[in-house]
Amino acid sequence: MNLSLSRRHFHEELDRLQARLMEMAGLAEELVHRGVQAFLNRDSEAAKGIKADDKRIDALEVALDERVVELIALHQPMASDLRQLFTTLKISNDIERVGDHATNIAKAARRLARYSPLPEIPEFAELANLSQLMLQDALAAYGTRNSGLARDVCIRDDRVDDMKKTVQGILVKLMTDDPRRIDPALEYLRVAQQLERIGDLSTNVSEDVVFLVEGRTIKHHAEADDEDDE
Repeated sequence: MNLSLSRRHFHEELDRLQARLMEMAGLAEELVHRGVQAFLNRDSEAAKGIKADDKRIDALEVALDERVVELIALHQPMASDLRQLFTTLKISNDIERVGDHATNIAKAARRLARYSPLPEIPEFAELANLSQLMLQDALAAYGTRNSGLARDVCIRDDRVDDMKKTVQGILVKLMTDDPRRIDPALEYLRVAQQLERIGDLSTNVSEDVVFLVEGRTIKHHAEADDEDDE
């Protein structure tokens, strides 16, 4: 195979990798939505099947990781191509973890259905919405190579953290006022933690998108530190 054909074949493989990663992303986003809706609606039936679908994400991650290793070994890519392969590995791992959190939310939904309903908590619904939007936009930023959108997602992480703290305060007061609310409130606390982690993983994906597109590291405020050194 001549060099030009080899390069064409390699970039076709990169396109297939992106398609597989976007398939994983779509599944993870769907599972989070299903899990959150099952929890908010106290619908144990809707929560069923999420764990099985999460295994599809796990299988895709394994296949994707193996293919990345093969491509590195066969083609020994350099510069931007190598950056894309390493970014693919990191993002696939984050997406797999998102699927795990969706499974945990579904489990909480099944447990919650056993208890009497808590008073409505609009702040919890807002937290769920914020986390899902972060995930949606982070994955869209990767699919379109939109580093501006990725940076916007990173900024929103603080809002998710603050909202989780607000929800925690509300739930603690509910439990203090009426100990009979402790069990269902604990399920809300667990899911709030899962939603915050989904926000964190969305931030990870977004930081990787910036690195992929711009070649700049913004994790741990590294970009700001670089500017201070200039």
